[in-house]
Amino acid sequence: MGKPTGFLDYKRKTSDAEAPEERIKHFNEFHVHLPLEEQQLQGARCMACGVPFCQSGMMLAGMASGCPLHNLVPEWNDLVYLGNWKQAYRRLKKTNNFPEFTSRVCPALCEAACTCNLDSQPVSTKENEYAIIEKAYEEGYAKANPPKVRTGKKVAVVGSGPSGLAAADQLNSRGHFVTVFERFDRIGGLLRYGIPNMKLDKSVIDRKIAVMEEEGIEFVTNADIGKNYKAEDLLKNYDRVILACGASNPRDISAPGRDAKGIHFAVDFLRAATKSLLDSEFADKKYIDVKGKNVVVIGGGDTGNDCVGTSIRLGAANVTQLEMMPKAPDVRAANNPWPEWPKICKTDYGQEEAIAMFGHDPRIYQTTVKEFVKNKKGELEKLITVKLESKKDEKTGRMIMAPVEGSEQEMKAEIVLIAAGFLGAQKYIADAFKVELSPRTNVATREGEYATNVPNVFTTGDMHRGQSLVVWAIREGREAAREVDISLMGYSNLSVQ
Repeated sequence: MGKPTGFLDYKRKTSDAEAPEERIKHFNEFHVHLPLEEQQLQGARCMACGVPFCQSGMMLAGMASGCPLHNLVPEWNDLVYLGNWKQAYRRLKKTNNFPEFTSRVCPALCEAACTCNLDSQPVSTKENEYAIIEKAYEEGYAKANPPKVRTGKKVAVVGSGPSGLAAADQLNSRGHFVTVFERFDRIGGLLRYGIPNMKLDKSVIDRKIAVMEEEGIEFVTNADIGKNYKAEDLLKNYDRVILACGASNPRDISAPGRDAKGIHFAVDFLRAATKSLLDSEFADKKYIDVKGKNVVVIGGGDTGNDCVGTSIRLGAANVTQLEMMPKAPDVRAANNPWPEWPKICKTDYGQEEAIAMFGHDPRIYQTTVKEFVKNKKGELEKLITVKLESKKDEKTGRMIMAPVEGSEQEMKAEIVLIAAGFLGAQKYIADAFKVELSPRTNVATREGEYATNVPNVFTTGDMHRGQSLVVWAIREGREAAREVDISLMGYSNLSVQ
């Protein structure tokens, strides 16, 4: 702990964001980060607590408190303050395969659990992490480090999202030959096509994939196992197979008029926009055109917010976001104390942009769609919405959000984007490998394990645990890699934390 009084001497300072009115004109990352000298002072704010909840990753009140990867946060915060960037990078990489991703898209569970929250503001750990990894690339010590010895064992990873990539990275470092299969045209999975470019510039993914290729990992794109690739071939040609295909079944909205033209799943909307951007800067017109249209996003969370921000950049005339649940409080409630995850209302970048463009928060709470209304051509033209209230279900005794009789309203809408979450693994890939599914349609395993019912087939990430965060996906990938390594070698020296 280089400066014991740092949390008293320095106030929290984070990067500046480009003004909403300017950043909506492009799809680039829009934060201007601190100079390294100022970032070092932010590292000094870390208290080196006796009990560092920031790195605990424990479950409190049903939600994670602190980093699920158990990042050595106090250690590398102190190294940042001391200006020892290379050692800070080494400590960070011990637990996190992809700080270039998490420092951009993670909701910073570490900061929510920071002890400084008790009477001040948390350490800017996420931005310290960003500074560490970007400095590492700039100075050249994030370069490829191929294994010196190969085991001769071959592992196939199906899916190139954060969990699949983490498993591949770990197993390759152990000396196994690893091939990653991706069904789309580019590597990255959710990172590539589920997260907009302004949150995670795709050159950041390309930069890391180039390093992984140099380290010996093989990547195969346009390989849709169960369709144009046979699962049997992977089982025959590889010693182990890891399924990391994500929770790819979008939750639908069941209401009259659902077949109207203009209703799309959020994942399809975001994927098409990013692909068109990468392929042609939108010149190919192969995206869902919302220009001049009234867009309604059904669902909150990160995906809903990304749909808001993307729609505004594509020229929507208006964007409204419907959320079933009540608005969260603006400050912690008494029954939600630190170090629990703060259940408070968060206004994210997309909502900030909507407020700047349209003069009001796009979110309407405790509301859902009762009916989609279409014109004679079958095109969506408006919605019938209904208010919801929390009440006890007489049959189950559970609290539910029930429609309020007589609360129906009309809302103009030519485009609806459904961002209501995901339900689990897609059936065709599970059937291709004959793996069993849990009642929640995730691939089934024993508690805390990653082996499926099929010999030599493992699973990890959202396909295993259900829709979750990138940081959880990386942790699962690391744990699955260790289990696979043990099954191949009888022991493992791969670290999971």
